[in-house]
Amino acid sequence: MFGKLFLLFAVVPVAEIYVLVSVGSVIGVLPTIALVLLTALAGAYLARMQGLSVMLRIRENLAQGYMPAEELLDGLLIFLAGMVLLAPGFLTDVAGLLILLPGTRDIFKRWLRKKFDEWRQSPNVQIRFYH
Repeated sequence: MFGKLFLLFAVVPVAEIYVLVSVGSVIGVLPTIALVLLTALAGAYLARMQGLSVMLRIRENLAQGYMPAEELLDGLLIFLAGMVLLAPGFLTDVAGLLILLPGTRDIFKRWLRKKFDEWRQSPNVQIRFYH
């Protein structure tokens, strides 16, 4: 667990700084800043549009009496993508955009479902249902 947190809070920012400095040295500081802002705006717009679409599908499923499990996973991943896109940098923007694309988001959903199944079957996790 420590290794994953170390990657998240130390290695990723250092890699982002390296990429930003490298890109900035090739295309200049202002174009680099503009590119970071443009990718953030485009990602935020895509996340909002896809989030609204998922919300409508959730409402439709609930109105028909279906549990919107897939849509809830989509919503979770779209929210995560939006959060990642808020972080300045190209690597996080690429990760966020990959999560937003429906084809690659399906890969993340399969991985997440597998993790949920592993957690559910773990003796250390208790699932309680309240009525």
